[in-house]
Amino acid sequence: MSELNTIPQTFIDNVCAELQNSTAFEIRPSDNVDIKRGLRNADGTGVMAGCTKIGSVQGYAIIDGEKTPMEGRLIYRGYDIMQLISGFTREKRFGFEETAYLLMFGRLPTQAEYDAFRELLSETMALPQGFTEDMILKAPSSNIMNKLARSVLVLYSYDDNPDSTDLENMVRQCIQLIARFPMIVAHAYAAKVHYFDNGSLVLHRPVPGYSIAENFLHSIRPDSKFTEEEARLLDLCLVIHAEHGGGNNSAFTCRVLSSSGTDTYSAIAAAVGSLKGPKHGGANQRVAAMFDEIKQNVSDWNDDEEIKAYLARILRKEAGDGSGLIYGMGHAIYTKSDPRALVLKRYARSLAQKTGLLQEWELLESIERLSPEVFRDVTGSDKVMCANVDFYSGLVYRMLNIPEDLFTPLFAIARIAGWCSHRIEEVMTSNRIIRPAYKSLNRNREYVPIKKR
Repeated sequence: MSELNTIPQTFIDNVCAELQNSTAFEIRPSDNVDIKRGLRNADGTGVMAGCTKIGSVQGYAIIDGEKTPMEGRLIYRGYDIMQLISGFTREKRFGFEETAYLLMFGRLPTQAEYDAFRELLSETMALPQGFTEDMILKAPSSNIMNKLARSVLVLYSYDDNPDSTDLENMVRQCIQLIARFPMIVAHAYAAKVHYFDNGSLVLHRPVPGYSIAENFLHSIRPDSKFTEEEARLLDLCLVIHAEHGGGNNSAFTCRVLSSSGTDTYSAIAAAVGSLKGPKHGGANQRVAAMFDEIKQNVSDWNDDEEIKAYLARILRKEAGDGSGLIYGMGHAIYTKSDPRALVLKRYARSLAQKTGLLQEWELLESIERLSPEVFRDVTGSDKVMCANVDFYSGLVYRMLNIPEDLFTPLFAIARIAGWCSHRIEEVMTSNRIIRPAYKSLNRNREYVPIKKR
């Protein structure tokens, strides 16, 4: 028996069988009166829990008290994401460092500030002496997100001043985390390949002067080779994933922990754990699995009727993973369009052609185009829906020859900029711990002596 599995299986089986037949964890629909499950209002909008100046996610308008669909917008510190991307791509600059600066400090950097910040992140990227050997290689994980969360917590022990929530200390910690996330992920992936996939162990040091996107590609590839087009597309992916408002699950998790006064490492590690979930950052892997199944079961990728028929089977739970969901379609906020998906469609198509994945790309576009019609036919609902960023990001990462194990960790490498910004904002602007209420459904019971039970 494994050292981690010392509880007898018979005990587990017995208590689980009892719980399944009891009401200990049963909550009926009638119990949820006036309860906003998922912190959502009846119309699907989020319960207002606070204010932020960091990010804004706009996907609908409230007109005459009703939720009205609109084209999606993603705003960073008042700047439309499309405007930001147009700016740095036109000037042929990497954008993630500029975006992180904007989110953290509230304004766009000057050229001198941008250069200095890039250099600072590059110089800070190397992990502490012995960290990889002691914390990553000696306890490898088959899941990179779990290793990332553990590594963040361990960095607490390498910090001479880990607990202070002074602004100067939090800014220092956040800059270090933004810089170090790519190397933690890269080294954790190398350990996974070696210890779990029986591959060679290849570790690279960060290259001074490289952008975060360049250093990540350099670090995960045994030969360290990549093209400028690949680096710029990955950089674009980091930019569009860097922030998504204070209400998304991982940012809210970070703010909840920060409101308690805990340290930066605990708050960020919790956000990593949240992002790992398949209903959050792990969704792109479910899209990839669904897409592979569709490719195998649809013989003619240009036949709309055949594609629609298979999508209908997925919705009727006759195909797919049995969930009845077309993964990547629909979003909690975006209705007519997800601007992040639009960015990927605009900038990634040329690479799809160069990498021989144009047919797959066009099949994905067909699924996006046909899904709303199939959804209406099968469910009878006229809900307005669009493809979200997860719908396209998985195929984009495959174009970049990035393994599926790294899909969600890449999300974390980008979102750390938003998490750090939300942590600082929560600590600086609120002095109350976040504590929502839960309605108790228990009735008073009299204690029974153990011999009479």
